[in-house]
Amino acid sequence: MDAIFYGFSILLFAAVILLVEGAYIWWNNTHGGEARRIARRLHLMSGGAEGAAAQMSILKQRRYSKSDALDALLHKVKAAHAIDRLLLQAGVTWTVAQFLFWSGALMMLGLVLVQAWAAPLLARCVIAGVLAAIPCFLLLRARKMRMQKVEEQLPEASDFIARALRSGHSFTNVLQMVGAELPEPLAGEFRTAHQEINYGVPLNEALHNLADRIPLTDLRYLVIAVLIQRESGGNLAEILGNISHIIRERLKLIAQVRVLSAEGRMSALVLGLLPFAVIVVMSVLNPRYISTLWTDPMGIQLLWYGAGMIFVGVLWLRRLIHIRV
Repeated sequence: MDAIFYGFSILLFAAVILLVEGAYIWWNNTHGGEARRIARRLHLMSGGAEGAAAQMSILKQRRYSKSDALDALLHKVKAAHAIDRLLLQAGVTWTVAQFLFWSGALMMLGLVLVQAWAAPLLARCVIAGVLAAIPCFLLLRARKMRMQKVEEQLPEASDFIARALRSGHSFTNVLQMVGAELPEPLAGEFRTAHQEINYGVPLNEALHNLADRIPLTDLRYLVIAVLIQRESGGNLAEILGNISHIIRERLKLIAQVRVLSAEGRMSALVLGLLPFAVIVVMSVLNPRYISTLWTDPMGIQLLWYGAGMIFVGVLWLRRLIHIRV
């Protein structure tokens, strides 16, 4: 029983941290001021939504479920579109229905498990919610890793496009060359953009879709540069070369920031795990003394209070060491 309790405490702590981090990353990438500004600029430069709403899509619509009835129902739910967008950005093969199924199954599992614990009602709801959010954690983690790979490949892609344009290739052919020559996952996104153009989608809309699938500021700058060049002219190869240089310098700065903030991150990790380590050591040295925490009602309340304070402290430390570049 003690081992199960310790394991659960550690898993609960890690799950809560991942939940908060995932929620913050999602909100910042989709609703942050910079994301809204760039999305509005892309929307205006691509001609707005008036004409797009009246056009019939010639692309294959993504299915949200293998069942036709459930697929039609999910397409009417606005939240399902956001989930599908997250699945697309994470590069996984899940459907929206599969995501909802596993989230619901884990939530029911959490509700069943907490019935055996003498925990407050609020704590039981939190545990069930954390278990239900595990698929979302996994998706956010997969998307974060995929976006990091794409960001590392962007300077090379920008240089490749600039060299191809200087060689006399058209921009549409350059998209095909990038999809064939560069490694995944960036190559697959450019292949998708090229296929959309071949199917009759306007170049502006295809680039807008590319920026929507890869919500990176650097890629949006690249898309904006191409759209501006198409409207007003200019040396696109030189512009892309400058963007490539800026991206490389930004990645270097991010690496330097990570090195300088490594001590703070390690301090946050140590301070966050220290209470659990003390509980484990005390359980080995004097189990009778420490067992009061989960055998006495007052001790259980103190445990929940301590877990809440640890949670707040870790959030505060992460806020202090998080430097946005």
